Amino acid sequence: MFTGLVEGIGKIISLQPFRGGLLAEISTSFSLKDTNVGDSIAVDGVCLTITEIKGSSFKAQISPETLAKTTLRYKNSGDFVNLERALKLGERLGGHLVSGHVDGVGRIVSITPVEDFWRLKIEIPKELTSYLVKKGSIAIDGVSLTINNFRENILEFMLIPHTLKVTTLCLKKPGDLVNIEIDMIAKMVYRWLSPYLESLETSKKELTLEFLKEHGFL
Repeated sequence: MFTGLVEGIGKIISLQPFRGGLLAEISTSFSLKDTNVGDSIAVDGVCLTITEIKGSSFKAQISPETLAKTTLRYKNSGDFVNLERALKLGERLGGHLVSGHVDGVGRIVSITPVEDFWRLKIEIPKELTSYLVKKGSIAIDGVSLTINNFRENILEFMLIPHTLKVTTLCLKKPGDLVNIEIDMIAKMVYRWLSPYLESLETSKKELTLEFLKEHGFL
């Protein structure tokens, strides 16, 4: 489990073929002193398992499934990635709960300066839009961001200078692809409510507090 608060930027040292997938070696900008083989680490929001540690770099195996579903299949040696080690119980949850299980790949539509801030617009797969709410959380390349607004499947964010400084979002340009992970709580709530939403649509009723109380949600 992760928070979406990037711990540091890593650099891909090498990518080697490995049993139908890839073996990645990545250098870190932080110490791996308290990190062990078998630990989880989020690489651009993708949960990988550390298989080897050597100084300030680690190795991780990337499966064919992960390559098929994430932007890691487009990476090359020398590329930079966002890194975050797994959350320890008892630590502050500064972002939101992030699993590292990517839901889809999005595309950057625009990124424009607004004084010291940047307005970011991202197009996501249409099938993910049911889980969106304004001011809700979403992970973009492993970075916990707040959805300022959205129209259909175009999401808008406002990036603060700190986020640009400590993540790879400062390197992005229109057309770049990013990993998308929807807030897991939003997905769970939608799954629980789906049968009732279908019932409301059939009966032409509205989702009200009374309806939620009647069905045991309040």
